[in-house]
Amino acid sequence: MDVPLKQRRTELPAVAIDGVDLSLGTGRARVHILKQVSLQIGGGEAVGLIGPSGSGKSTLLMVMAGLERPDAGRVRIAGEELGRLNEDGLARFRGKTIGIVFQSFHLIPTMTALENVAVPLELAGRVDAIDRAKSELEGVGLADRFDHYPAQLSGGEQQRVALARALAPMPALLIADEPTGNLDEATGREIMDLLFAKRAEHKSTLVLVTHDTALVKRCSRVIRMRSGHIEEGVLTPQATRQA
Repeated sequence: MDVPLKQRRTELPAVAIDGVDLSLGTGRARVHILKQVSLQIGGGEAVGLIGPSGSGKSTLLMVMAGLERPDAGRVRIAGEELGRLNEDGLARFRGKTIGIVFQSFHLIPTMTALENVAVPLELAGRVDAIDRAKSELEGVGLADRFDHYPAQLSGGEQQRVALARALAPMPALLIADEPTGNLDEATGREIMDLLFAKRAEHKSTLVLVTHDTALVKRCSRVIRMRSGHIEEGVLTPQATRQA
């Protein structure tokens, strides 16, 4: 008997990183950012990634998403080793498996909210792209904003569109990099309520970079980084509050 997708997601490690090193830049400007990072995240977990600015948090997210290739080490996402994929294969895998929410909304200004959500699905060959886009926009409370352009939306509404776009493929892994950084406190709280609710609905694994202690407390595990290393292994939210 086939095991349902949502059940399989909770049984497989969503993220398995082993001995990853990454330097960026050239010559004297080259910086060693990630240093022998090893990490495993189980399917369905909500993990907070914290640490000071420049510690490598966002770069580690980019490695998980396949947007940066490490100099050494292995990265396996939802059972797929990213190093074995060429750029086209990596893009296809990312489009189906990984949803990304950035601090900046990265919406296409000449496209409506519906088009912004539907375009990645269409590029992935989804015949139900428009229906999926409508469903996710409705799910984040934007049923009356399908035809609005980004400039016609508030910051909170733009981030809702970005969230809908990330969720539309029903990704196994959802990555969020300071998703409330450009929002006021009340709007940011609404966005995070949506993010946690929708990731639970889809049984997606969530990896969240944040400096917000309130968001850290909502994660099931917390990982602290410093100077390119995982500093203290895996912590609980309770341990983080006591630190």
